[in-house]
Order: sequence, then C-alpha cells, then structure tokens
Amino acid sequence: MSKSCDVFLLAENRLLREALTRLLSKKSEVRIVGVSAYSPDVSQKIAAANPQILLLDSNGLSVANATLLTTIRATKPSVRIVLVDMDADEHTFLRAVRAGVVGYVLKDASALEIASTISAVVAGEAVCPRGLSMTLFRSVAQQWAVPPGVPSGAELGLSRREQQMVELLRERLTNKEIAGRLNLSEQTVKNHVHHILRKLGAQNRTAIVERCQNNLRGLS
Repeated sequence: MSKSCDVFLLAENRLLREALTRLLSKKSEVRIVGVSAYSPDVSQKIAAANPQILLLDSNGLSVANATLLTTIRATKPSVRIVLVDMDADEHTFLRAVRAGVVGYVLKDASALEIASTISAVVAGEAVCPRGLSMTLFRSVAQQWAVPPGVPSGAELGLSRREQQMVELLRERLTNKEIAGRLNLSEQTVKNHVHHILRKLGAQNRTAIVERCQNNLRGLS
C-alpha cells in the first residue's frame, strides 16, 4: 500500500493490547489510532478515532458484544472488521462472518500476517485461513438449499431472515438462543417473531412452524 491504514485495536486482555500495539506500530502500513478494552462508551471512542479497520480479539463475538458490532456496522459502515487471536474452529468462524467480520486471523499468526491481512481488507479483500474456506462455501450452499421436511416460508412472503427465524423456531430455541445464533439482539429477534406472527396470522411460535410445514406439504 502507498500509505498506512488507520486501525483501532479493541481487546479485553491488556497484555494482548500492548503486544499487538507494539508489534503493529513497527509496520509502516499500519497506524494505530486508538486502543481500548471493551466498555460502555467504546463505540463513541471508535467513532471519534474514525478508523478504517477495527481489530478485535475473540471477545468481540460474545453475546454481550454482538450489539456493539451491529452498532458499529450501522453507524460506520465503511469500517471493516478483523478478528485476531482466533482458533481454526468452523462454528466460531461462521459466527464471525455473520457478525460482519471480513478478516479472520488465527492466534499463532505473526505480526507480518496480521499486517498483511489488514492491508488486504483495506484493499477490499476478505481474508480467512485457507483451511476454513471450504467451511464458508459449504455454509452458503446449505443456507440456500431447502431440505425436504424443513419449513421454508418463502412462498408465504417471509424474508430470508424470517425464514432463518422459522428454522430456529422449529428447533424450539428461545429468543436469547436465537439472538446468540444469529448475532442479533433479543429485541431484534422479538421484532422478527412479531412480524412473522402478523404475516402468517399465527397466534404463537408453534403455529408459525406448523403453518410453514403445512405450506411445504401443499407444495410437494
């Protein structure tokens, strides 16, 4: 890159913050514009620093911080999110992608690899470990497929997100569990369920699933 990119580092562990700050500050392609632990006012700190990259540790995927990522993506859509200090775990990786992460760096990565990932993401690329690429392709294929017997709801006017909700309601998950699965707030889940109830004319969550199942049978 011809100039450095601005990075805000958000990590709960002080040693990790200090180590990453020290290592990345040596890289000409990276300029640290803010460093913080997670706190109630951290979104304001990020907005004030106006970074190109938000570099997170693994705490960024916790249910408590999912709202933070949603807020940042809504208020600063140009900010691109990179997670570092991660495991090569398929479930964690997919949660990160759903949360809006476009750079996924494993915990044994070198400072050079982290800096290269940041540069690539700023340039418009998405970066993940090569071994997890197949996980992403497989997940997308599964999401767009409609397996026999699984209630869909597309023909009933439900959006793709609402169809996802129906599938999770079928698993009898609570709003909190659905929020954690989709990296949404509980209130957002409640709103989606309410809209589905109104669209389908259903009286409860069980009736939503039954309505979609009956519709699927009618199409077979």
